[in-house]
Amino acid sequence: MSPDLAAERVDYAGDHLLETAAPADPFELFRSWLADAFDARDEGVLAEPTAMVVATVADGRPAARTVLLKELDHAGFVFFTNYDSRKGRELDANPLVALHFGWYALHRQVRVEGSVAAVSRAESEAYFASRPRGSQLGAWASAQSREVAGLQSLLDSYAEVERRFEGVEVPCPERWGGFRVWPEMIEFWQGQPSRMHDRLVYRRDGDGWGLVRLAP
Repeated sequence: MSPDLAAERVDYAGDHLLETAAPADPFELFRSWLADAFDARDEGVLAEPTAMVVATVADGRPAARTVLLKELDHAGFVFFTNYDSRKGRELDANPLVALHFGWYALHRQVRVEGSVAAVSRAESEAYFASRPRGSQLGAWASAQSREVAGLQSLLDSYAEVERRFEGVEVPCPERWGGFRVWPEMIEFWQGQPSRMHDRLVYRRDGDGWGLVRLAP
């Protein structure tokens, strides 16, 4: 029996997100919400607190995929990828990007809009060195986003890379590294009853941030 999609709904609830209590710096609020997401993960009610959707546009066609947030500082949000993947090529052609964090178990979302720049090679190499060896080998074995003949071809590629780097450290591939998203807008969404959700939006204003509320 198919579910009744029209009838499916949750009446959200949570502490109100108020302008008077919101910090001047959106990164302060984001770090607080991220900590709550990790707490919810530890309690078994939320998976992958660092998961975020990265949306790109190339030739007028949008695309979105989920990646993991790996660094956060006042310069922005960092994730890592194969630069020759679809998202890497699209961000090279058009550096405008949107992020979405969906912490649904907490009735929260965060949206980010901004632009990207590649991180330094040293930063990419340092993060790559921290990855599990299997993930390092996978970065070499996979021509990310390219068509392959089948599963066996991927397994054969991974086995070849295992033999190639047997007994030695796995170096960071030349075309693998990070992107840092420099935000121009960060929206915090807190679910509320009767769909009267809180939406606070920070927008860059000179060296600081302006804050406004949007109707739900």
